[in-house]
Amino acid sequence: MNPDPGISAWVVETARSMGFDQCAVVAARRAPRAEAYYRWLDAGYHAGMEWMAREPERRADPSRVLPNAASMVVVALSYFMEEPDPSWWNDPMRGRIARYAWAPDYHDRMIPMLRSLGEAIQARCGGPLGMRWYVDTGPVLEREHAERAGLGFIGKHTLLIAPRYGSYLLLGEILLDRFLPPYNEEPPESSAGTCGSCRRCQDICPTHAFPAPYILDSNRCISYLTIEHKDVIPEELRPLMGNWIYGCDECQSICPWVKKFSRPPRAGAYARLDPEIAAPPLEELLQLDARAFNAKFKGYPMIRSRRRRVLRNAAIALGNSGREEAIPMLENACRDPEPLIAEHARWALTRLRDGAIQQR
Repeated sequence: MNPDPGISAWVVETARSMGFDQCAVVAARRAPRAEAYYRWLDAGYHAGMEWMAREPERRADPSRVLPNAASMVVVALSYFMEEPDPSWWNDPMRGRIARYAWAPDYHDRMIPMLRSLGEAIQARCGGPLGMRWYVDTGPVLEREHAERAGLGFIGKHTLLIAPRYGSYLLLGEILLDRFLPPYNEEPPESSAGTCGSCRRCQDICPTHAFPAPYILDSNRCISYLTIEHKDVIPEELRPLMGNWIYGCDECQSICPWVKKFSRPPRAGAYARLDPEIAAPPLEELLQLDARAFNAKFKGYPMIRSRRRRVLRNAAIALGNSGREEAIPMLENACRDPEPLIAEHARWALTRLRDGAIQQR
């Protein structure tokens, strides 16, 4: 046992003083739903994310990541901002970007915070510690450990729902080879919850990516298709993607927990809502060359998907817009030097010319 009986409460207090909205300390143990994870992989629901299938037991067992792992510090940070103005958010000539990417890349914010927290813990312990910190960048089933730590419960849309924050949460963890007593400053009832009979997230999914509650088929998920999928998007899914061009929030935004309890970070918002980032005009996007694209999205998550994927998605969104004025934009995009963009622009152009124009 750690000779400092108050250390876990101190860790949580320190984490919150650094800007984290939630923090808890829990024993480092094998993920309780590891077998369900294996079944998910066996079904091929991880799609092209092959790294998720590499060494699955390493993801399930923290001691495979950090030898002699004894404790985990689990944190959450809200990324909720104010609701977007419907006048531009519902404009089919703008591309929707998932809420988490409205602000600069969260890795650049959270990793230094976790590093500072880890260094503070080491100083408090008075000696070197073996530790690893991750923000969805390592082999850790973070939602399971966050649920086990008492930060919330996993909803039918497979995301962690914190009853006091909803599911617009960024998760991180620090693995330690020192035992810290489990601790959560919140009473157990504050993290308890259930989806009950509600299935709104399942029903609203445009591509029907949930074969059953608590199971996501990434092959059909708009977030996967627009961010992780590197090549041609299946034609039968394109009309279902609407104007989402980077991620998708449909299953979260409909959730009653999210509607009622979402709130900005406790330490204050770290970015302002910018319509040109949250829902950029599709015409302007398709005119960006590589240099202009990198300049527009510098520091934002979209930069990791690169121009070819984001503009591929923008072409699909224009094909789904139902707007005649999109035709010349797509005609120009058909001549894009990037074959992936040109191919999707040709599909979108055909879709509009074949009768997808809507009367306004």
